[in-house]
Amino acid sequence: MHRPIAAASAFALLLTACVQHAPPGPAGPTPGAVLFDPPRDQAHPARNRQLVIPSGPVRPELGRWAEMNALFLLASGEGPKPTMLLLHGLPGNERNLDLAQAVRRAGWNVLTFTYRGAWGSEGTFSIQHAVDDTQAALGFLRLPQTAMDYGVDTSRIVVAGHSMGGYMAAHVGALDAACEGPRPAAGPVLPLAMTGSRIAPHCSSFPPLAGVVLLDAWNIAVTAREAKAAGEAGRAAFVAGFDDVGHSLGPITPADLADEVIRRGEQWDLQALAPKLARLPVLSIYARHGIAADNVAVVTALRAQPGSRVQAREMDTDHSFADHRIWLAAEVVRWLEALPK
Repeated sequence: MHRPIAAASAFALLLTACVQHAPPGPAGPTPGAVLFDPPRDQAHPARNRQLVIPSGPVRPELGRWAEMNALFLLASGEGPKPTMLLLHGLPGNERNLDLAQAVRRAGWNVLTFTYRGAWGSEGTFSIQHAVDDTQAALGFLRLPQTAMDYGVDTSRIVVAGHSMGGYMAAHVGALDAACEGPRPAAGPVLPLAMTGSRIAPHCSSFPPLAGVVLLDAWNIAVTAREAKAAGEAGRAAFVAGFDDVGHSLGPITPADLADEVIRRGEQWDLQALAPKLARLPVLSIYARHGIAADNVAVVTALRAQPGSRVQAREMDTDHSFADHRIWLAAEVVRWLEALPK
């Protein structure tokens, strides 16, 4: 009769020992949320919700904005939850959904989506559209109806992104940090406004972001300058480097991406965002065998700003963090848990 209780106690002790003795990263033992499932909350269980997020402008053939496919990973427990907006890279073969699950186990909601024209989302893909789509997704998160429907604590939103998504996270973070005027608690004001064809947050109607996470972020401007300097050979090398696009971006090809980057890429300068981005807590994790040099330059620029709150980690892995997934999740979860409540 007492064996189940004794067995449960022994198992709990074993789990505690495993967490305490898990291989540490630079900041200490691996958080339990990275390795173990939490107990099921019968009243408020973790769950997934599929949805679509509109992003403009209105498409004549649809009579409305294009809709981006999205998945909301909702954490267990009662009450509004801190929430991460997690952005994939280009074209999005690595979604970091294992990271999303670890973040959810740590008590955070995670919203993921695919940019317009990518992986079945309506519309046409471009890097400029991805910038606008990220703003639309953040605006969606801040809607009072979204907060009510999905239990979002709008005072604790973090934007995280990998590769191109890292640039998008930094871009929207810098715009958010530069917002002037009062920031009252989230209320009945609709925090979306149309600015030309874009969907942009209303600066005075929401709390600031709680932070930004950059995962081997792509400084698009550096690639643009290098490709332009090398002429046709640089363009050809860029196109050849995108060997994983397939049909994931609909009719958009690596050649289309190369042309957009060469034509417009210098405006998407990650390092130039540092003065504004440094107003927020930032975690930068970059890969030694990825694009570490560009990320080190960005971290250096962030640390040069007064009051900077940037933390940086280098991992001995590739751009996809292919063999450091647990360590990656541990670093992100530790950083999230250290943010102000």
